Amino acid sequence: MALVEMVMPKMGESIMEGTVLKWLKQVGDTIEQDESVLEVATDKVDTEVPAIQGGVLQEILVQEGQVVAVGAPIAILNTGGDEQPIPSAPAQEETPVTQPTAQETAQPAEATQAPAQTSQRLEQPASGRFYSPLVLNIAREEGIAMQELEYIPGTGKEGRVSKKDILDYVANRQNDGSPAVNAQPAAVPAAPQVSAPQPAPQPQAAPVAAASQASTAPAQSYSGNVEIIEMDRMRKMISQRMVDSKRISPHVTSFVEADVTNIVNWRNKTKDAYKKREGENLTFTPIFIEAIVKAIKDFPMINVSVDGDKIIKKRDINIGVAVALPSGNLIVPVIHNADQMNLNGISKRLNDLANRARINKLTPADLADSTYTISNVGSFGNVMGTPIIMQPQVAIMAVGAIKKKPAVIETPEGDLIGIRQFMFLSHSYDHRVVDGSLGGMFVRRVADYLEAFDPNTSI
Repeated sequence: MALVEMVMPKMGESIMEGTVLKWLKQVGDTIEQDESVLEVATDKVDTEVPAIQGGVLQEILVQEGQVVAVGAPIAILNTGGDEQPIPSAPAQEETPVTQPTAQETAQPAEATQAPAQTSQRLEQPASGRFYSPLVLNIAREEGIAMQELEYIPGTGKEGRVSKKDILDYVANRQNDGSPAVNAQPAAVPAAPQVSAPQPAPQPQAAPVAAASQASTAPAQSYSGNVEIIEMDRMRKMISQRMVDSKRISPHVTSFVEADVTNIVNWRNKTKDAYKKREGENLTFTPIFIEAIVKAIKDFPMINVSVDGDKIIKKRDINIGVAVALPSGNLIVPVIHNADQMNLNGISKRLNDLANRARINKLTPADLADSTYTISNVGSFGNVMGTPIIMQPQVAIMAVGAIKKKPAVIETPEGDLIGIRQFMFLSHSYDHRVVDGSLGGMFVRRVADYLEAFDPNTSI
């Protein structure tokens, strides 16, 4: 009957693109409606994309490993009939080919001005500017180092570099015939004359050359008994985001030790009945999350993000929880609207997210819109840690292992020495917008809520 375009579906409000991991069907295969056609990776989650309707896979438009924007066509399905409708796909290619020829003859001036605009560079680097994952992927593929990326003018909000900006820049650089490493020194001056100001860009050449050498480092030979392991997709993403976070946010960490004896005793007497009733474990983490939520209500300026010179204050309290996967990688599912849940609701939601994370069944929405993150390093036996902030958040807390310690206990009859259960809280925060007073008072307030936990709490 007709050819139907299959497009990259929208898999979450904040998801703007996805990476094609694997095609489960090949050209010529018959596909039933809602049958999985390909696997797509979006922000650490691998999702199978079903067919919008039955038919034959006529053409694959996007190859494995490519990043595709939401709504862009990825394949063509033949829903019935012969190959007569096939020209619909090439027709899109013919239009841009014939149009430029007409424009070249009618408006030669505009054709020559387009590359000149993309060759312009900012006079000063836009340090600390936000870059979308799509832009960063394109930059890595084209060998554009961060020092060079910061000089590219952006037409997006707050001067952000859009996909079109970086593609135009890449196209112009290729048209100039300049190699990737030499492109930055040649294009730093904003003026059309690129030969006269040549000494000015020289300080930029060293970082770019170093970045180029670093990318080729794995090709070197290694002496000794070593094993070279290629990073998987998720590890590459984690690596890039951690580097970006340290570059963007000046990290400061404050530490507080909390007496959690009441919590330990309460859980010990409650966990068996809870498991029998709910069929799942009762851990300490929901109690920590509840205390963090209460502290965020007291100090709402922790629940913010930074956009240029603007502070975005979040009304929703969405808590991200770091979960270790069997592969050794880390993923951060989100408990949305945690302030609207009781302790039992937080516990059930947390167990559901953690279980689905370990079997790779999370959706992109499960990872979106976190406003504050907690990492339980105590589950690995660590006493404390200095966690790295999840961008664009401004703070993250690590809770350490609970240890028995001798402590002074104040009683009406006098001070006594007793055994208590203690735990360290580590609070890392972005010093651009969170000063030591706010960051320190926040973690102290969390500890206060934990120490004041009511041992008669019902769940």
